[in-house]
Amino acid sequence: MALRLDEIVARFGGEIVGSGETAISRIAPLDQAGPGDLAFLSNPKYRSQLADTRASAVIMAPPVSEVPVAAILTPQPYLYYARVAQWLNPLPPVCPGVHTTASCAGEVAASACIGPNVAIDAGARIGERVVIGANCSIGAGVEIGADTRIAANVAIYPGCRIGERGIVHSGAVIGADGFGFAREKDGAWVKIPQVGRVLIGNDVEIGAGTTIDRGALGDTVIGDGVKLDNQIQVGHNVHIGAHTAMAGCVGIAGSATIGERCTVGGGAVILGHLTIADDVNVSAGTLVAKSILKAGTYSGTVPFLEHGDWLKNFARLRHLDAMADKIRALEQRLAALETKA
Repeated sequence: MALRLDEIVARFGGEIVGSGETAISRIAPLDQAGPGDLAFLSNPKYRSQLADTRASAVIMAPPVSEVPVAAILTPQPYLYYARVAQWLNPLPPVCPGVHTTASCAGEVAASACIGPNVAIDAGARIGERVVIGANCSIGAGVEIGADTRIAANVAIYPGCRIGERGIVHSGAVIGADGFGFAREKDGAWVKIPQVGRVLIGNDVEIGAGTTIDRGALGDTVIGDGVKLDNQIQVGHNVHIGAHTAMAGCVGIAGSATIGERCTVGGGAVILGHLTIADDVNVSAGTLVAKSILKAGTYSGTVPFLEHGDWLKNFARLRHLDAMADKIRALEQRLAALETKA
């Protein structure tokens, strides 16, 4: 697919520097781009690469004193790049039909694409233009909204719902039992039936190998526009607010409630039955052991703190050995003065 800069600006806005007839066919990094490529500059530390780029054009923020190639000026270059990249790299078209090896006991829209060895149980409803990849298991009563794409080897347990325009990557498991057990006096564990569902909103993306447990009694709820990276564990009865994004290997224990527009860095852990307010940013590797009731950025492990406080405390922690040496020297001097007295 080839586009001209003036076509891109007509669709997404922005200001052209140089020729609007400049043709581009793909997006490429600033230091690797060549003729026909559209690069982007969003991080000022890479500005030195601009002078040597071989790209045909660059997306960047104003103001600009000079630029060696044509450019599109926009206040948010990274967001603009994402939109252009989507236009240049559309999803493959849906090829309607049910593979001969698929087993479909549920209701499947005529425009849906069902791959090899897919099993769709009774009562399931598959919406318009849904794509379900090979070897998926779709349980009884599952509902999948229009234009959602399920990659190969995904398991969706009975009763779960996925909204429209979702993406579920390979190996994801939606609706498995949550970790619910009661303990006997002798130490044995008694399983608590998990009878809730997983309800997933519209425009949600779920990464490869991510697991979302069904509710124990109520439902596990994932709001509209949530983005979950690979290898994330979402426990039973967790609620995640709209447009929250989480990086890989995050673990969320049961019954935690996470607000809207939050971000959670890779490897962070959120303990159960906690509440996290809207617009909270949790740094990578942070252990959240108590509720966060105020928007902001939080970092650390034991205990986690407001980000600025954690940075100051960690700076002091790095100097503990030197401080200990100074304290010992002061104690020795004090002891010597006391002896003389």
